[in-house]
Amino acid sequence: MPARPPHRAPEPTPPAPAHAPAAPITPPHAPTAPTPPPRTPTAPATLPHTPAAPPRTPSPGPSDPRTPSPRPSDPRLPSVETSGPRTPSPNPSDPAAPTRRFLARAAVLTASLSVAAALLGLVRDQSLARLFGAGRDTDAFLVAWTVPEFAATLLIEDGLAFALIPAFSAALARRARGAAGDPVRSLVAGTLPRLALAFTAAGALLAVAAPWCVAVLAPGLPDPGLAVDCTRLTASCVLSFGLAGYCSAALRAHRRFLAPAAIYIVHNVCIVTAMYALGGRWGVRSAAFGVAAGGCLMVLVQLPSLVRELRRHRAAGPEPAGTARPLDVPLLASVLLFALARQSQVLIERFLASGLPAGAISHLNYAQKVAQIPMTLSMMLSTVTFPVVARALADGDTERARGRVERDLALAARLVLLGTAAVVACAPQLIGLLFQRGAFTAADTAATAGVMRVYALGLLGQTLTGVLVRSCFSAGRATWYPVAAMAAGTAATWGLGAPAAASRGAAGIAAANAAGITLTAVLLLAGTARRGVPLRTGPVLRALVRPLWAAAGAAVAGRLVAGLPASVPAGLVAGGATVAVVFVLLGGVPGVRDLGPALRSVRNLTRRLAHVLVR
Repeated sequence: MPARPPHRAPEPTPPAPAHAPAAPITPPHAPTAPTPPPRTPTAPATLPHTPAAPPRTPSPGPSDPRTPSPRPSDPRLPSVETSGPRTPSPNPSDPAAPTRRFLARAAVLTASLSVAAALLGLVRDQSLARLFGAGRDTDAFLVAWTVPEFAATLLIEDGLAFALIPAFSAALARRARGAAGDPVRSLVAGTLPRLALAFTAAGALLAVAAPWCVAVLAPGLPDPGLAVDCTRLTASCVLSFGLAGYCSAALRAHRRFLAPAAIYIVHNVCIVTAMYALGGRWGVRSAAFGVAAGGCLMVLVQLPSLVRELRRHRAAGPEPAGTARPLDVPLLASVLLFALARQSQVLIERFLASGLPAGAISHLNYAQKVAQIPMTLSMMLSTVTFPVVARALADGDTERARGRVERDLALAARLVLLGTAAVVACAPQLIGLLFQRGAFTAADTAATAGVMRVYALGLLGQTLTGVLVRSCFSAGRATWYPVAAMAAGTAATWGLGAPAAASRGAAGIAAANAAGITLTAVLLLAGTARRGVPLRTGPVLRALVRPLWAAAGAAVAGRLVAGLPASVPAGLVAGGATVAVVFVLLGGVPGVRDLGPALRSVRNLTRRLAHVLVR
């Protein structure tokens, strides 16, 4: 009897003799559904025109001429390319979706180095207060300090990063899909020379216009000449911070976070070293010189890592002519205007405070620096995940981007509310322990602590604004809604701050700042669903209710406990511990998964503060 086809008969059959008639077979051109091999192999037919397949051997691939290729129209079979070049698989060293373990390690690394930089920033401010007090010299330097503050926001943290990280993420996605040439190098060639030229021109213009800038920023300053000298020194930060921000954005898009997180460490070390080495001869100008020298070090510490990343990848084919990709000008304009509007709140503060008694600008500055530590820690995860969200949108995965942003909002809000409660409860103890020595008196401590408690009320708005604006710009497209929302908040700061400064002094200015940034956060949350990552506004708001109540209760309880011990360090420890316990008990941390990172952040911050300040 004729042999059965192998896909229908599992029973063994006796070997066919050499003269047996040919078994019916499937023509080579007809598609057949793949089936598992039989348990007992049958003897292959020995027809001269039919190749025999050995048993238990996987079928050859589609490129084998002996195997029929499945039709793409058959829904039961996997589709394969039948013509054209094959798209290479993504680079395994640059996956589109990083693991949770990688994100956790990157966030811990970034947070650790940021805490170290923040502590060194406190050492810098302590050194400034110890050497020069809180008088006219410090006020003059802080007016010049506006330049690096603006440059850091515009060129490193917010403005330029919002444009460059999505651009580099899109270039990396094209590289992973096997685009001709190297899209990343093309982006660098099309953007870096032009941006460097613009940074140089802006820095030179600022140095020339320093007298007019000081007159606009602080018209009531007692010693404008000293502020002009310091401003001319810090004007070099426009170029150095611009190049440092470019390197940081490129490295973060490549998921390299060590060098970008270390730049503020070297910057603060340079400023502190310059103040102690040159302060006796140059006075407060030594701090401005340290700012300029530290900016150069910020570039040098990142340059080797960036060069390695650019040399690591080999171009897929020849580089097409004219592939240099300049930045999208409307996108760059929108992110820079947003960052400028956000940082202009500092200008409004110093403008309004310049007409108050000497030391008001310093009190606002010290209060802001300490109060912003919880916000800085809460934003670390968003700093790490911003390239992830941009890459997800570049790959068309909107759902993954939305889930990531909503998780970032929930965790950042809880962390910053816990920190806000600690700042409000322990403000006098924090300022006294950090600054009350040398020329910084007990009166300065009381004034700065009062301003810091008011300023802390806007920390949640600051954090939500930072997370939400990243989701708006992560698609790499220009959007003007964040600029309008920030302009509304800035207008509120000015409108409320002018009368509040006259009646409440520096505390009124801080209250206006908190109200303005909170308004911006509300507007961004209301409009981001249509202009950025489509967030679910209702669940996001409901997730904030319990942490808000927990933070309020923890702040009240912590303030009562912190005032009981006579010793300042003991009051700080007691108040901080009370805030943490009450916040957890009142439901500020709903799950065990969120409890660990929050408490670890507070514990690490407390240990580092104690190590630096008590030794």
